[in-house]
Amino acid sequence: MTTLTSDQQAAAAQYVQSVYETVVRRNPNESEFHQAVKEILDSLLPVFAKHPKYRELGILERVVEPERFVQFRVPWVDDEGKIRVNRGFRVQFNSAIGPYKGGLRFHPTVNASIIKFLGFEQIFKNALTGQPIGGGKGGSDFDPKGKSDGEIMRFTQSFMTELYKYIGPDADVPAGDIGVGAREIGYMFGQYKRIRGGHEAGVLTGKGVGYGGSLTRTEATGYGCVYFVNEMLKYKGLSFHGSTVVVSGSGNVSIYAMEKAAQLGAKVVACSDSDGYIYDPEGIHIETVKRLKEVERKRIREYVDKHPQAVYTEGCEGIWSIPCDIALPCATQNEIDGEAARKLVAGGVRAVGEGANMPSTLEAVEVFLNHRVLFGPAKAANAGGVAVSALEMAQNSMRTSWTFEEVDAKLHTIMKNIYENSVQAAEEYGVSGNLVAGANIAGFLKVADAMVLQGIV
Repeated sequence: MTTLTSDQQAAAAQYVQSVYETVVRRNPNESEFHQAVKEILDSLLPVFAKHPKYRELGILERVVEPERFVQFRVPWVDDEGKIRVNRGFRVQFNSAIGPYKGGLRFHPTVNASIIKFLGFEQIFKNALTGQPIGGGKGGSDFDPKGKSDGEIMRFTQSFMTELYKYIGPDADVPAGDIGVGAREIGYMFGQYKRIRGGHEAGVLTGKGVGYGGSLTRTEATGYGCVYFVNEMLKYKGLSFHGSTVVVSGSGNVSIYAMEKAAQLGAKVVACSDSDGYIYDPEGIHIETVKRLKEVERKRIREYVDKHPQAVYTEGCEGIWSIPCDIALPCATQNEIDGEAARKLVAGGVRAVGEGANMPSTLEAVEVFLNHRVLFGPAKAANAGGVAVSALEMAQNSMRTSWTFEEVDAKLHTIMKNIYENSVQAAEEYGVSGNLVAGANIAGFLKVADAMVLQGIV
C-alpha cells in the first residue's frame, strides 16, 4: 500500500482540481461529462501524488480532451415522405492502446455531453478488459421507438453515409448501445459495404453471426455484469443462489443479466422499461420478457397479461423501493439518485452491479460505499459487452469463429481479471475495498503508461 505525505496529497489535489475546472470551463452546460470526469479524477489523487511524472507530462490534460469530436447532420425521409433531420455524433477520445472502440446510441436525449461522458468512460473501461482497444462513442438524437423498419433503414443509411469517413477496422470500430441492436448494425454494415466496397467485417461489432458476428455478443454485457458481481459476492462468502434480485431495464443488457442471475440460482422479481416496471413475486419469467422485447417489440406492461400475479406500475423510480439482496441497474445514466440508493439500503441490498453506463449519481455511490454495500462500478461491471466486441474483432481478423462456450469462457476470465485488478489497484493506492477507485486507477494506469511511451501526441 502506498503511503503519501500531506504535501504530496495537497499538490495532487490542487492539480486535479485545476484540470477539472478547465474541463468545466471548456465544456459549459455538459453536466454528464462533468460528472464522469469528476468521478474519475477524484479517484486518481493518490496516483498523481505518487507519480509526479504524469503531471509533468500533462497526461491528465490530454486524457480529458478528445482526440477528435465530430458532429454532423443526418437527413432522412419518413414513411409519409416528409424530410426529417437529426444530429449525428462520434467522439474519438483516446487511441493510446488501440483503435477507438465504443457503441452508437440512438435516443432523443443524445447530445454532446452524453457522447463525451460515454466516450470518456469508455477509455478506462476498454483498458480494464486487457484488450488492445481505445475509447470512443457515438450516436444520434434519433428515436427508433415507433419507427418502421423502412424508416430505421433510411435513417441508418444516411447516418453511415457520413460516419464511414471516420471509421475502419484499424481506426475506429463502433458497436451498438441503447437503441442500436442487430437490425441497426446490419443496415449500417450494408451501407458501409455499399460505399466502400468489399467486406470489411471488422469495421463494426455486434453483427449477425451469419456475416462476421460473434456468438455470446448478445449476452455479453448482461452476463459480464453478473460474472463481476459474483466475484464481489464470493469475496464476502455470498452468492446469487437464493438471492432476490431487482434489475432495471428490459433491453439486451437487462434480459441477459436476469438470465444469468437466474441460472446462478437467484430469483429476479422486477424489471422495467421507460414507461414503468413490473414486480413478479414468483420470479420474472424471462422467456416472456424476451418475447415481448426481442420479438414483438412491445412494452413491459403487457407482461401482466400473461402472468396476472405480477403487478405493473407506471413510472420507473419505484422499482428501487422493492426489497432485494442484489440490484442491477441496467437501464440508463443517473437512474439511481441518493434517495433511491437510501431506499435500496433500507430494503436490505447487499450488492449493486452497474450494468448500464453511470446509472448511479455521485451521491448514490457515496451512499452505497458509506453503508458498505458491495458496489461494482459501470466501467468494470459493464465491460463485458466491449470485451466480447474485441473478441469479435479478433475473430474477424483471423477469419475464424469461436463457439459460444469458448467466447463465454473468455468473457468469464476477463471479468474475473477486471475484478482482481481493481481490488489490487485499490489496495496498492490506499483505498482498499473501494472498487470505484480501484477500477479507475487500474484503467488509467494502463492508458497513461502507453501515452508516456508514445510521446507528446
